[in-house]
Amino acid sequence: MPDRQVSPRLRPLVAGNWKMHGLREALPEIAKTCAAAAGGGAGEAELVICPPATLIMAAAAICEGSPVAIGGQDCHSAPSGPFTGDISAEMLKDAGASYVILGHSERRSGHNEGDESVREKACAAFRAGLTAIVCVGETKAEREAGEALPTVGAQLTGSIPNSSASEGLVIAYEPVWAIGTGLTPTPHDIAEMHRFIRARINDHLPGQGDKIRILYGGSVKPDNAAELMAVDDVDGFLVGGGSLTFKDFMAIAGVYRQAAKAG
Repeated sequence: MPDRQVSPRLRPLVAGNWKMHGLREALPEIAKTCAAAAGGGAGEAELVICPPATLIMAAAAICEGSPVAIGGQDCHSAPSGPFTGDISAEMLKDAGASYVILGHSERRSGHNEGDESVREKACAAFRAGLTAIVCVGETKAEREAGEALPTVGAQLTGSIPNSSASEGLVIAYEPVWAIGTGLTPTPHDIAEMHRFIRARINDHLPGQGDKIRILYGGSVKPDNAAELMAVDDVDGFLVGGGSLTFKDFMAIAGVYRQAAKAG
């Protein structure tokens, strides 16, 4: 497959989702990532690490002044209130985050979050000045039934606020059946889905489709990142387990440095 030239209007984004992993002893991995990014290790790509909430403030302090941003993994739709155990978008911002992941399949399935809830949280993220990474994706059964596009289309329409601005929104396509399994869709299937997502965004938010980054997530690893990067309409990655160590995360993000050198 020929190398795909990333559009100059969309800066690539590589976001790491640590999920429920990471104690303070893992913070040096973030420091190493900051140093590598400062040295151009990710080319023109923007890097974001989303650690567990307990590490956000410490991680943000480490990343201050570096090219690496910090994000949360979820937020409540309200700015404050009697919601024991929840974290508001304003709290994430106050702790040093500038991004937040919303609607991840593990939240949708494990916490029964629907599209309306994701949309409300995205509105909260915008309110607090955070960039929302809104996740969408189909299950294996939906893919095999030929329902992948309708499923993702419905999630997009239901999860994206009507007032979204391109600078405050990122979409991450994560086929549920590929997350943590080592499986990935074919490049053709990924290109088809990302092209569909861009068109659907433009239908929902006229004029925004070519301005919003669409990430691919689902078993992104150092050995398949270059192939995935080359797929049309893939503007970066949302990385799970591969983001937990500096070595693997920068090996993935480093494909953008290699692409810049090749170009």
